[in-house]
Amino acid sequence: MNQHQYQASPFVHLKPYALAEHLDSFVENLALVGYCPLAINGYAASVSHFGTWLHRKNIPVEGINNVVVLRFAQHRCGCPGGRHHKHLSRRYVNRVRRFTRYLQERGLVPLPLPKTREATASILDGFGQWLLDHKGLSPRTVATYERPLRRILPLLGDDPNQYGAALVRRVVREQSERYGCSEAKHVISALRAFLRFLAMKGCCDAALVAAVPTVAQWRLSSLPRYIESADIDRIIDSCDCTRPLGVRNRAILLLLARLGLRASDIVMMSIDDLDWRGATVRVCGKSRRDVRLPLPQDAGDAVLEYLEHARPHATSERLFLCVPAPFRPLGNSSVVSAVVRAAVMRAGIDDPPSCGTNLLRHSAATTMLRAGATLDAVSTVLRHRSTDTTAHYAKVDVVALCALAPPWPEGASC
Repeated sequence: MNQHQYQASPFVHLKPYALAEHLDSFVENLALVGYCPLAINGYAASVSHFGTWLHRKNIPVEGINNVVVLRFAQHRCGCPGGRHHKHLSRRYVNRVRRFTRYLQERGLVPLPLPKTREATASILDGFGQWLLDHKGLSPRTVATYERPLRRILPLLGDDPNQYGAALVRRVVREQSERYGCSEAKHVISALRAFLRFLAMKGCCDAALVAAVPTVAQWRLSSLPRYIESADIDRIIDSCDCTRPLGVRNRAILLLLARLGLRASDIVMMSIDDLDWRGATVRVCGKSRRDVRLPLPQDAGDAVLEYLEHARPHATSERLFLCVPAPFRPLGNSSVVSAVVRAAVMRAGIDDPPSCGTNLLRHSAATTMLRAGATLDAVSTVLRHRSTDTTAHYAKVDVVALCALAPPWPEGASC
C-alpha cells in the first residue's frame, strides 16, 4: 500500500514530518497482516499527530523511547488541526506504542531497558518451574497460582525465614475480607503450594503449611447453575451467521454446550485436534490429560463452516482466531467467557444464574443426566477425576429424585 492510498491524517495540519518515510513502511506492514483501510487510517492519523508533536518538541527519531511516548500520552493537546478533545484516548496512544515497537524491531530507535528483577519475581520464577516440572501443571494453571501470590508476597515480606503462623493467617484473613470467599480460596491454594515449595528448598518450616486457614465450605452443598435446553438453543441461534464473528462464536457455543468444555479448552484447541474421519475431538484438560470426545453433528458442522468460510488465513495452528487483524489466537479464557456473556444478553434470557462458560458446562451435564446418561458417562465427558463431583449435577434431576423419595404415611401430620 502506497502513501497515496491512505489519508495520513484527517487534519491537514498534522503531518508525520521526520516519521514520514517510516510511516509508509509501517502502513505496508499493517496491510500485509490484514488490517482494513479504516484501521490503517486510524494508525496513520495517530502517528502523524505523534510526528507533529515530536517536531514541535525538537525530538529526533533516534530520541524516541518509552518516556517520550509517555510524555506524548500525557501532554495537554494544543497541536494544530482542530482536535475536539484535549486529551488522548488509550487506543490512540496504543497505536503510537505499536509504531514505536515497529521502529525498535528494525533498530531505528533504541530498545527499552530491561526492567529490574525483584527478589519476589525470582522466587516466583522458581516456584512456577517447580509446578511445571514436579507437579505436572500446565503453564495456564501455573499462571493462576502466581497471580494471587504477586499480590500477597509484598504483604508477607521478602525473607521466607521470617514467615510465621500469625502473619500467614493475618494475610489470608485480610484477603478474604477484601476480595470475598471465592478469591480467598485461590489465595489459600496458591499459598499452600508456595509454602511447600519454600519448605522443600529449606527456606521455611514445613509445618507452616498447616497454619494456612481454610474457608468454610460444605462439599456439594450448592446447586449447579444451569439453564434449560430451550434457552441453550436461543443462545446458539442468537449468533449472526452472516458475519465471520457470528460463525466463529456459534461454533464455540456449540462445542461448549454439547461437550461441556472449559474456556481454556476452546483457547488451546488446534486444528489437528479434530479427527473428521473418526468424528472426535482431542481435548487436553487439567494435568495435561488428553481425552478424545465424540464430536456431535451440529457442532462439527459449525466448526467446518467456520474453517471453510470464516477463519482468517493465518499460519497459527490454533483453531479459533481473533476476527480483527492481526489474526492471532484467542488471548485467554476471558475472551471465551465474553462470547458466552454477549450471547446470553442477545438471547434475552432473564436473570441467568451466571453468564460465563460454566453456565453451558453445567447445563450440558444436567441435560445429559436428565436424558438418561449414567454418572460414569457424564463424568467421562466432563473429565472429572471422581464421580462424586459429577453427582453434584444429579440434585437437579427432580423426576429421578422423586422416584427415590418414600411415600408420605397416610394420616401422618407434618
